[in-house]
Amino acid sequence: MKKFSEIITHPGSSHKDEFLACSLLVAVHEAPILRRDPTQQDISNPRIAVVDVGGFHQPELGNFDHHQFPKDHPPTCSLSLVLMDMGLYEDARQYCDWLEVAEWFDTRGPQETAAWLGVERELLAKLNSTVDLTLLRRFAVMSEIRSGEPMWEVMRWIGTDLIGYLRSLREKLSEIARSSEIWEIGEGDARFRILFLPRSANISEDASAGLARYAAGLPEDQQVIGMVYPDRRGAGFALSRFNDNLGLDFMCVEQEPDVHFAHIRGFVAKTSAVDLDRIRELLMKSRVTV
Repeated sequence: MKKFSEIITHPGSSHKDEFLACSLLVAVHEAPILRRDPTQQDISNPRIAVVDVGGFHQPELGNFDHHQFPKDHPPTCSLSLVLMDMGLYEDARQYCDWLEVAEWFDTRGPQETAAWLGVERELLAKLNSTVDLTLLRRFAVMSEIRSGEPMWEVMRWIGTDLIGYLRSLREKLSEIARSSEIWEIGEGDARFRILFLPRSANISEDASAGLARYAAGLPEDQQVIGMVYPDRRGAGFALSRFNDNLGLDFMCVEQEPDVHFAHIRGFVAKTSAVDLDRIRELLMKSRVTV
């Protein structure tokens, strides 16, 4: 695999796409980031990554710009191009719900993105937090970001976590497919389905992190309204709604002796129970009519 010695991106105001694209490259190549306009020598040098600037998409030369694409090109930003080069784009589009929104926002702007999402433009600003604003503002005023500096290390964390998530998720989903069960509880019109993941030495500690993603991919005739999975803080299990289905309200079992936590909103509970019949009983007691 080629190794970049430098990562160049444009100076001035910064956006989420080049920040995340550079974060991925930092995680893989551990190279410094230089925020300046690239020279022709930079663009021609396969040892230098040029991100979101330069006018070329040439991954073989490390060039990841999208601004030269025609107006009707599918929404594609510099982050998309880096993910493609890493072989992670298809999984990212499938498993990172925020990616398509980021592509639209960067290439179409807030007005078209809001219309595509079917929301008012003002709502987009309400979704930002000081985390987004501070990181991008601090990134924008820096001309060089090097190993050991706080911003570089944070970007390396972000890139490493995203790559790790995408590369491990398919294995997690395979683990869940091999080990999980779908419970049918109740009778007649009152019957409902629960996705159950047992505690097992063969299942990685964080396999439950992919459980909702696995549930979302179940066929229509196996759709579930809730999930049960090992509690990472104890020997029992967590009980939760799937897709916030209001057919389950775990406040109904708050007073049960083996339930040590139930969220006041009713969407999750923790139990020390390990007997599966007892867990099914708790689920039955949590079933409500919407």
